[in-house]
Amino acid sequence: MYEFVRVVWSILAVSIIFLVFLHSPKGDGLASIGGQAQMFSGTKTAEANLNRFTWAIVVLFVATTFVLSRGPASTPRPAAVPPSPPAIPSQL
Repeated sequence: MYEFVRVVWSILAVSIIFLVFLHSPKGDGLASIGGQAQMFSGTKTAEANLNRFTWAIVVLFVATTFVLSRGPASTPRPAAVPPSPPAIPSQL
């Protein structure tokens, strides 16, 4: 099960990278000089859906990160080792 979650986590990580590249740039750049920035400044439905989908993938990525941070369930936790008694200097 742990390996399956690791594979899902890896796919989600690659998906986040891909989705971020799909987003359109938010800066106006040179378009702000000629006033064209106001012409196309409305939020499009496709962009809004892409934002929602990206946030959903990010939430799943963070959730799987928390699951993976616990470690595999079959790995036994090491037992606490009692401290060794302090060395007593020998008297001459």
